[in-house]
Amino acid sequence: MPVDELRKSNSTPVILAEIAKEEGLLSLYRGWLPVISSLCCSNFVYFYTFNTLKKLVASGSGKSRPGKDLLIGVVSGMVNVILTTPMWVVNTRLKLQGAKFRNEDLQQTQYMGIFDAFSQIVANEGVATLWNGTLPSLILVLNPAVQFMIYEAMKRKAGKGGKKVSSAEIFLIGAIAKAIATTATFPLQTVQAILRFGQHKGDGKAGVIGSLTNIFSMLMDRIKRYGVLGLYKGLEAKLLQTVLTAALMFVVYEKITTATFKVMGLNKKAKQ
Repeated sequence: MPVDELRKSNSTPVILAEIAKEEGLLSLYRGWLPVISSLCCSNFVYFYTFNTLKKLVASGSGKSRPGKDLLIGVVSGMVNVILTTPMWVVNTRLKLQGAKFRNEDLQQTQYMGIFDAFSQIVANEGVATLWNGTLPSLILVLNPAVQFMIYEAMKRKAGKGGKKVSSAEIFLIGAIAKAIATTATFPLQTVQAILRFGQHKGDGKAGVIGSLTNIFSMLMDRIKRYGVLGLYKGLEAKLLQTVLTAALMFVVYEKITTATFKVMGLNKKAKQ
């Protein structure tokens, strides 16, 4: 939990046991509804944008290349960030509502649900607060962009010579791609979570320069406190959460894409 930096436990199983003991077993599923809502919206926006751009590029000029996949992934990620950041801000706050923080400076929030959280944040902190952490999120578009670039490259290699790529291979490729992308960008994901929670006291500078200064100072502060490895505190839990989710998501994505193309093909034949 990057927001509460005074929690001393180092391993994910120990932290899970602590939370279950102190707050009850159901606390491990705190905020599941906003998480699912945010994931559904975010993945829909990202995949829809990615596929649309991929079709436009394919219709224009030749084969897919890693460079093209990366660029399409970056643009898709930027669209996704701008449209769905408010949901992730609310999601972060609801997940941490009711948590027993070790850090006494962190204040508890009192939201009745997703819509109440939106209205309270807008009323008390302003509309702009819903886009807290947007700059690190925009930098973090490299995460899904790198993930998709690696995924598409590995899938092309696995399907060389017209070989059909199995669901098991898709699962493994998706897991590897997500693990690499998450490890590469994890320090920024930590900063993103802290900013979304909305209780970080920055240096008061506004604009892009102020945001960059905040990001840099937060990263340096973690290095000063915990060493370079402190930038990866909580990586184990993040990998357990995201790698399995991404691998399953890619399997479902491929199945839906294949089914959609089959239906489109049948429609074309019917018209002819």
